[in-house]
Amino acid sequence: MRLTVIGTGYVGLVSGTCFAEMGNAVTCIDVDTNKIEKLKEGVIPIYEPGLEAMVHRNIENNTLSFSTDLGDSLKTCDIAFIAVGTPMGEDGSADLKYVLAVAKEIGEKMISPLIIVDKSTVPVGTAEKVKHTISQELKARSLDIEFHVVSNPEFLKEGDAINDFMKPDRVVVGADDQGASKKMADLYAPFFRSSMDRLITMDVKSAEMTKYVANAMLATKISFMNEIANICELVGADVNKVRIGIGSDSRIGYSFIYPGSGYGGSCFPKDVKALKKTAEEHGYAPELIKAVEDVNNRQKFVIANKVTSKYGKDLKGKTFAIWGLSFKPGTDDMREAPSIYIIKELVKRGAKINAYDPKAMEEAKHFYLKDVPNITYFSAKYSALEGADAMILLTEWKEFRSPDFQELKKLLLEPVIFDGRNQYNSQMLAEGGFEYHQIGKK
Repeated sequence: MRLTVIGTGYVGLVSGTCFAEMGNAVTCIDVDTNKIEKLKEGVIPIYEPGLEAMVHRNIENNTLSFSTDLGDSLKTCDIAFIAVGTPMGEDGSADLKYVLAVAKEIGEKMISPLIIVDKSTVPVGTAEKVKHTISQELKARSLDIEFHVVSNPEFLKEGDAINDFMKPDRVVVGADDQGASKKMADLYAPFFRSSMDRLITMDVKSAEMTKYVANAMLATKISFMNEIANICELVGADVNKVRIGIGSDSRIGYSFIYPGSGYGGSCFPKDVKALKKTAEEHGYAPELIKAVEDVNNRQKFVIANKVTSKYGKDLKGKTFAIWGLSFKPGTDDMREAPSIYIIKELVKRGAKINAYDPKAMEEAKHFYLKDVPNITYFSAKYSALEGADAMILLTEWKEFRSPDFQELKKLLLEPVIFDGRNQYNSQMLAEGGFEYHQIGKK
């Protein structure tokens, strides 16, 4: 099929590249000329394992191209995916200005029947708004062109997005037209060689809702476990053992019940807020969803509070080595990362920060922490430790899993570790002479 993917951010670039990998002719569109020129040269604007090689391969195979000309791409297009950002508005709702701007341009430039797919994460009712916007533009052009708007939410995990797209556990398609639904099934058929059971079709509004509910459910598990961790610490229980005890129940499972410093990223914080706002707009008070958000906001300061409990609220003269800045391993994404809140809190109290992350330091320097003073960035994890009063682990990158603890002990002023991901063995560290602070255990 001939596909147009509008937006070359995380979702658009991954989706377009993976569709091209299956032999489709894909054109990725963006208004950012500089970004498109770099993509034509194979320069990838995001870090995602495996993506760069796949982009290069499909450019060479002529299955993937990049352009700023939407009208030209729509001339021979079967399906157009809208994959632009839906930033959070001031009131917590999803801002649809980019989605509707694309819909308007599609209406202005389409010349033949088309399936338009909302790939962006959008609230219930967005497909109707997109349809209305396109219809108005076609009416203004005195054209009667058949088109259908479909909801096809993405469920990609940053750091494992290629595998998620190429081997999906499910694909949700919301369509109110059987022909459009069949066309989407044909598009995704190569991704389900053994069975199409994982292609789930439904009405458009249910598909739009599914994305928000999925992320809110996962966020709920995280906040629930973090709340339990805080209670465990107060009563003298070990949350690490509690996690094993409950995770062995097949009804609960181990996914998303690891205590930590709170969730971040581009999806969970924004989608939880948007779902809460949607409920409120329809006169419903979503108390559980609000609690999920409140717990997470508090959790981002738990490690900072542990630091001040040991060293006092005035941290002048103290230096802390931070291992990990991204909100999770496998990505350079720092949106709503706990590291931002923790570092700002420590610096506000007078501390100096030695920071290291395998991928996210440029993001930190130029965007998320660019105005925060007293941060020094290091190109190696052990270099960041030298002369620091303690090490704080905030992202569970693989290279942090089995460090040389004797080297840590030698470089730190004191053998103190604050673990925001409960990654290390407390007994082993105690035997090695470390003072080890984790979440959910005294």
